[in-house]
Amino acid sequence: MGRTARGVRGIRLGAGQRMVSLMVADDDKQVLTVSENGYGKRTKSSDFPLRGRGGQGVIGIQASDRNGAVVGSVQVTDADEIMLISSKGTMVRTRVDEVSVQGRNTQGVRLIRLKEGEKLVGLERVDEPAEEFVEELNSEQSENDENNAD
Repeated sequence: MGRTARGVRGIRLGAGQRMVSLMVADDDKQVLTVSENGYGKRTKSSDFPLRGRGGQGVIGIQASDRNGAVVGSVQVTDADEIMLISSKGTMVRTRVDEVSVQGRNTQGVRLIRLKEGEKLVGLERVDEPAEEFVEELNSEQSENDENNAD
């Protein structure tokens, strides 16, 4: 496309709808989706069918009075950890393998128990540094300690 082109429509959103996440599908991973009342689930990426441009998407989790609105979704593996963040600053770190794997058209299970008036506002996958990086930092720290002791 040229410099002045506007691009193509990716998805057609209805009134009151908003996009909460964008990811490039990887069949080896799962999609973890959470809602504002602390519910969530994992769904196999292969459960999400391909759609053309300008569609309305597919259901990833049932939004209901129990669940509330969808807060976010991330691609995960069983070995990953996630951080759940509430509106009052509560942060819970949990292993992904503790979250149930369910179909797309389900409500999910409770991931975090929230207090009155508190909502889940964020979801992030926790990236741990590679072991080589940690070893390198430890060796640099040891060298600095030896140089400062002299």
